[in-house]
Amino acid sequence: MTADSKEFYPTRFGFLLLSNFTLISMASAVEPLRMANRICQRQHFSWKTISETGEPVVASDGLSVNVDYGMEDAQAKDALDVVIVCGGARVEEHTTEAALKFLKSLNTSGIGLGSTCTGSVVLAEAGVLDGYRCSVHWENLASLTDRFRDVQVTRSVYTIDRDRYTCSGGTAPVDMMLYFIGKQLGPDVAAGVAEQFIYERIRRSSDEQRIPLKHVFGNQSEKLIVAVDLMEANIREPIVQSELASYVGVSKRQLQRLFQRYLDSTPSRYYLRIRLSRARELLQQTSMSLVEIASLTGFVSSSHFSKSYKDFYGQAPSHERRRRGAADGQN
Repeated sequence: MTADSKEFYPTRFGFLLLSNFTLISMASAVEPLRMANRICQRQHFSWKTISETGEPVVASDGLSVNVDYGMEDAQAKDALDVVIVCGGARVEEHTTEAALKFLKSLNTSGIGLGSTCTGSVVLAEAGVLDGYRCSVHWENLASLTDRFRDVQVTRSVYTIDRDRYTCSGGTAPVDMMLYFIGKQLGPDVAAGVAEQFIYERIRRSSDEQRIPLKHVFGNQSEKLIVAVDLMEANIREPIVQSELASYVGVSKRQLQRLFQRYLDSTPSRYYLRIRLSRARELLQQTSMSLVEIASLTGFVSSSHFSKSYKDFYGQAPSHERRRRGAADGQN
């Protein structure tokens, strides 16, 4: 089975560690594979680490990590299905011509390519993401989109596009690896790995990264950021708009102007979006009834919740749950 096949899911991973890489993202990719092997009691997955010279690599937290191969070692390309580039802060400063050449050679060899955190920037620089969709840490979304017009950058926590496997930072690699585990070993093993790591919600590729408003707007509107924070903290019992404006220290009209200017939305519409987004997570990740979900997300009744959900997403919440059941069955 080739990496171009739709049914291909890698089992033999190589991790290319760049200087100053983010250790939590790399570990979040490796540890689910280890735990899956333990739960199924066989070595279904394997992994090797690679650096430019074969010498240990220092992560952004100062810890030094030993590697199995240097990029020039023939074994670095042998018996691997995919090589994942592990990036970190200021990834451009730690991207060498040797690394770009190595990635191009892997692409020519038919080995799949992937990334954690900012590794997608390196893949794009090597020209091996042209025509592909990819994920990257939210801090790099804009720059990656602007610099590489032939790359389709998404806000998803992870993206699987043919033989490209990319994810954002932090613990997002856990979700991507749980996807592979579920496809190959079944949903029970994936759920078992999540339980071992006390990982309460397995995100899907359709889940988007939450980008802090402060990153988007900087200090242009601190009052707007406070208002949104209050909304997110009060989902079960929504705050009425006049009280929200009072808490923030502006008039109701000023609050409306802030939301219209920066978010192109009314405060009530944006609040509804936050509540329905939470409801969608509960539909996808729990077995709660519609009545329970409606109550937890501030709707007066399940019928009001269902109508609002359908108006916003174009489908009833019951359809969302059936779709989730069908997806789980395919695992």
